[in-house]
Amino acid sequence: MNTQRSGLSHRDTRAALFAPSGQTNSGRNSPLPSYYNANQGAARSAAEDIEGQNNDHLEGLSAKVRMLKQITVNIGTEISDSTKMLSGMNDTFDTTGGFLGGTVRKMNKMAKRQGGQFCYWMFFLLLCSGVFFWTWLWRR
Repeated sequence: MNTQRSGLSHRDTRAALFAPSGQTNSGRNSPLPSYYNANQGAARSAAEDIEGQNNDHLEGLSAKVRMLKQITVNIGTEISDSTKMLSGMNDTFDTTGGFLGGTVRKMNKMAKRQGGQFCYWMFFLLLCSGVFFWTWLWRR
């Protein structure tokens, strides 16, 4: 059994499939109404116009698909770049956390040696910082 299709013979089976019940394939493969059969020139012209419109719509859809593909590629690139940046930030925060942890330990040792004066100095520093910040807010 030869299953290869030659030319446009697949259109004959499509026309038979979509033909109204009780009606056989009349050789007419046009999606246009039957009153165009009287004037074959007009039918061809209308079919060519419809085909041209279909081609224009296909080109428009193809352009939109290309644009969406480019957007998704750009999104993927942005995600990979952001992942790399966040990984670097995580490493930086780890090293900074270790550095600050060491500083806090040293300050605690110093506070134990100094006694209660350390708390007063820290409160004074915090108060001065608050005053400078408040002044800066009001001048803006």
